[in-house]
Amino acid sequence: MARIRVLVVDDHRIFAESLAAALAAEQDVDVSAAGSGPAALRALERAAGEGRRFDVLLIDADLGTVGADATQVPAQYRPAQDGPGPAEGTVDGISLVARVRAGHPGVRTVVLAERDDPRRAAAALQAGAGGWVAKDCSLSRLLAVIRGVLRDETHLPPALLTGVLRELTAARKHRTESERLVESLTPREREVLRCMVAGLGRKAVAERLYLSPHTVRTHMQNVLGKLGVHSTLAAVALARRAGVGPVDLAGDVVERGGQLA
Repeated sequence: MARIRVLVVDDHRIFAESLAAALAAEQDVDVSAAGSGPAALRALERAAGEGRRFDVLLIDADLGTVGADATQVPAQYRPAQDGPGPAEGTVDGISLVARVRAGHPGVRTVVLAERDDPRRAAAALQAGAGGWVAKDCSLSRLLAVIRGVLRDETHLPPALLTGVLRELTAARKHRTESERLVESLTPREREVLRCMVAGLGRKAVAERLYLSPHTVRTHMQNVLGKLGVHSTLAAVALARRAGVGPVDLAGDVVERGGQLA
């Protein structure tokens, strides 16, 4: 009998342990529990390294933020820094779904929610979740969803379907508008925007692109103006909607040989 390896990720210990115990009673299910996003990511890395990867993660939609534990998030899962200070401390349920999809595309994710929320359910699906399930659903229903996502099925409560479709349609419209705005940028401005998405400040962008800080400030101001926003955070959010990714911080500089201005 092929066994299904499940990881329950919830910062409510009693719920996580109770759910894990209920799932463990199934003959074909092996289950573990993690109390935070970083703990879940470490469990994934250990399992992958030992050749026994998880098949499905059940992730709390309201997974809280973490403190000191955040420094132990594997580097590839740390989010881009959008402002001053470290940003890797926030590992909510939706962002965890996205990180699992990026780092372990073969692992399925299901979000467990205490309440129906079409907007967040749509965000979960966009992040890569295979399902959105009520925490108080029956064990048989949850098992059906777990087995369903392993067959590449998408599971949503019927009451959420209309709202989620509406949210996805609106998101597609916003993405199209965001793509149009990004296309108005010059190639240099797009590189600066990608650096902003990666969380680089003005000085770091200047060093990376071999430009003066003054020139970088001008490019950043032009980016904000063309995108019609008033802050770096808003520009990064719009860029992400348009599918603009960050520069590769692990690779070489974006361009070489530019003269300081």
